[in-house]
Amino acid sequence: MGPLRYSINVTLDGCCDHRAGVADEDLHRHAVENLERADALIFGRITYEMMQAAWRPPMRTGERPDWMEPFARTIDAAKKYVVSSTLDRVDWNAELVRGDLGKAVQQLKRESGKGLLVGGLQLPLALAELGLIDEYEFVVQPRLVGHGPTLFAGLSKLIDLKLVSRLEFESGAVAMRYEPRK
Repeated sequence: MGPLRYSINVTLDGCCDHRAGVADEDLHRHAVENLERADALIFGRITYEMMQAAWRPPMRTGERPDWMEPFARTIDAAKKYVVSSTLDRVDWNAELVRGDLGKAVQQLKRESGKGLLVGGLQLPLALAELGLIDEYEFVVQPRLVGHGPTLFAGLSKLIDLKLVSRLEFESGAVAMRYEPRK
């Protein structure tokens, strides 16, 4: 069974707004490494639509730095599953996931070799509630923003984690990976 990994950027004061973080070459390279550790991505509707709008080709020349291209190519090519009860169809190498979330994700984990990577806020909250996330990665940005959505708002139970790795970037960001304590 492949693991389900969650990765998210968060500021020091807990903001998870994608516009609040630092977008640099090191962090994009790290994101490519995360994508390459998974057979597929699993997104909720909001994250899927946001990522598709930002990364689906074609992108006009000069709209982003050259160092973003490996990430753009990797996420474009990745298999994607989209959990949504409101979308009628998806494309961009994606399939809709409907019905019982727990059963659907358990089935995907059984089929997966390297595992799945999930991003966003609402879907990971639901997956954490179901105890389906095998690894949490928080890329803590050295920034205070004073606003925005926060992680796991409304979580109904404590989830104790143990630190399994830590990686510091030149920007001052720190990627910390945790696994749930059993």
